[in-house]
Amino acid sequence: MSANVNETATNRKFKNSVFTELFGTPEKALELYNAISGKNYPPDTKVKIVTLSDALYMEQLNDISFVIEGKLVVLVEHQSSINENMPLRMLIYMSREYELLTNGRDLYRERKIKIPSPEFVVLYNGEKEMADFKEMRLSDSFELAQDFPNLDLVVKVYNINKGRNAEMAAKSSSLSGYEEFIAAIRENLKSMSLKEAVRVAIRSCVSRNILVEFLTEHGSEVENMLFHEWNLDEALEVRYEEGIEEGVAIGEARGETKGLLQTARNMKAKGFNTAVICEVTGLSEAEVEGL
Repeated sequence: MSANVNETATNRKFKNSVFTELFGTPEKALELYNAISGKNYPPDTKVKIVTLSDALYMEQLNDISFVIEGKLVVLVEHQSSINENMPLRMLIYMSREYELLTNGRDLYRERKIKIPSPEFVVLYNGEKEMADFKEMRLSDSFELAQDFPNLDLVVKVYNINKGRNAEMAAKSSSLSGYEEFIAAIRENLKSMSLKEAVRVAIRSCVSRNILVEFLTEHGSEVENMLFHEWNLDEALEVRYEEGIEEGVAIGEARGETKGLLQTARNMKAKGFNTAVICEVTGLSEAEVEGL
């Protein structure tokens, strides 16, 4: 793709992230899973990508799902602070996956249907401090605590910032390269704009033989996706700071959009592009442009 990517093509690309672009193939998903799980599945292991579109209802899609050796693995990258509702979101995601994998009407057969065992992993590379590893449980969200919950779901969260979980990164050149790339961007941001920071990081990584093939082939896409992702993270912080979540609930009940429109105006004043504003507020492009 040329450097002069038009806005329409760029917006379509926003449906992916650098994470999903890098690890979204069977080969790379297998490499990453071997590093995370400590397994050593050979390169010819069958991996079927089954990632769902928009299923996690995230502002950006950083999820990869695949079936391997009787397991259905859901991997999610998180760049902002960890969402404490991730187990519930994973439950909703998994329900949709099983619905598709069992083909609807098969559920009504008398014979038991075999389904792949679920495994949920979040890879955290945000800037806020977090332990190398922690577990999140669906049962922690139950209003009534139970010694033996009738339903539970466990999410494993790994910190993949540079220098954390070093043994895991050492088992995947793609993962260690990704960590180096993100760390380089953050260091550059101390003295550069986001676009410049990404471009300089790409050149630096290629010169150091880090993610060379990926960054050479997808350089302009990487710029566009990261610019969108990181602007979106900042935009979401603006939304939360303004209490927009509560405002949306009240506004929807009253049929009002005043709070959303004001947030959109504030975001325009801060220089966010129309695509990001639409994604955060749910307003149409025409409504945003008309402000």
